[in-house]
Amino acid sequence: MKTTATANRRSFLQTTAAAASTLILPSGLLRGQTTGKLKVGFIGMGGQIQGHVSKIVQLGHNVGALCDVDAAQIESSKKRHGAGVADAAVYSDYRVLLEKEKSLDAIVIATPDHWHAPICRAVMQAGKHVYCEKPLTHTIAEARELREMSRTAKVITQTGNQGSASPNLRRSMELIAAGFFGAISDIHVWHPTHSWPSGEERPAGSDPIPTTLDWDFWLGTAPERGYKAGIYHPAKWRGWYDFGNGSLGDFCCHGFNMPVRALNLDYPTRIEVTGTGMGKESFATACTVHFHFAARKGRGPVRLHFYTGGDLPPADVTAPLIGTFGSLPRTGCLLIGDQGQLQSGLWNSDCYVKLNSDAKFTGADNHPAAKQIPVTLPRVKGHIDEWIDAIQGGPKVFADFDLGGHLTEIGLSGIVALRLQKNIDWDGPNMKVPGMPEADRYIRTAERAKYGRV
Repeated sequence: MKTTATANRRSFLQTTAAAASTLILPSGLLRGQTTGKLKVGFIGMGGQIQGHVSKIVQLGHNVGALCDVDAAQIESSKKRHGAGVADAAVYSDYRVLLEKEKSLDAIVIATPDHWHAPICRAVMQAGKHVYCEKPLTHTIAEARELREMSRTAKVITQTGNQGSASPNLRRSMELIAAGFFGAISDIHVWHPTHSWPSGEERPAGSDPIPTTLDWDFWLGTAPERGYKAGIYHPAKWRGWYDFGNGSLGDFCCHGFNMPVRALNLDYPTRIEVTGTGMGKESFATACTVHFHFAARKGRGPVRLHFYTGGDLPPADVTAPLIGTFGSLPRTGCLLIGDQGQLQSGLWNSDCYVKLNSDAKFTGADNHPAAKQIPVTLPRVKGHIDEWIDAIQGGPKVFADFDLGGHLTEIGLSGIVALRLQKNIDWDGPNMKVPGMPEADRYIRTAERAKYGRV
């Protein structure tokens, strides 16, 4: 029933999965040595980081410092967590935090994307373990730099793509490695209309800056612009290319996570884009981005399709899902193989399977054939738990900066095509669009000297 190519691919992926779960790592390089209670600092006190603070408190570790350029966000965090953060020192400048809080073991970062790389660099240079929200960086060049730094830094790194800890993500990888779906040729990832600014230019003028906010520091390495209430901070920044990369930048590290791992996807060789509202200072109103990956040992070519803002996969692709669930799931990651399909969800935390002979999708745990595939990957309690365990000498994390940076590079190569409003060939290893030097400014951006490298 299985072809030779499928069998070879299965053997290759099984070997890769086994290596990932059993690798013995050098002490103090990729495994932590800190035992007992940790002292953790937090930088960027918006909505996303609050669950991480709660988790650290729940695990019995100490919150040593809170940092944000907006004092109102720190105050809100203190009220929310009460006694759990009562002893935390408060800072508005992460550089001062790192200078004064030498006893911190680890740092969690959840700032806007354009601040990720500068802070991650400083934290790793300070010898602190670091967890950074996805996408790992704002540009491709920054992602490559952090990947390379993380390989030699004697700290544990973790990217905040929380689906990595899901047992269903790992089960999906096991099924793919076993050849359950046959040769996979297409991946469809979709995200609904987003609430950030899209398809528009910045508004004119400026508004009074809140007294709690250091607006110039918030802008950081990005070009100066006037503050506008309700347009950038808080929460709306992701729609603006100076600070974020819209839904593709936001969700590439989620939806691409499992398929990139399971299919050993390296760099796309070609990227094709369509959409509305492209070419503005903010992300497209709606778009479809096609990533083409060349064949590699163990598998054939793969196409990864990303849809957002109302764009969706073709009707013939989504019909089996609608036939099972009654309507198309609001978000999704659907893998199409020559013997079956896998719906893993945007966070890759679902695992619904359908062989060609099945009438509908079924949860993998309830599918008779899927239940025969052995468990080969470790399961964990949670994403933060895995990072903390690694810091304290446990197994290697599943989503370090090398992996998170690679996912970021893939997603942001699509941003380059969207900003150029052109289909492009992509030289991933060299971070170039051959024959299009105008692309370079979207691959590596200038930093305002005041907040750039020192």
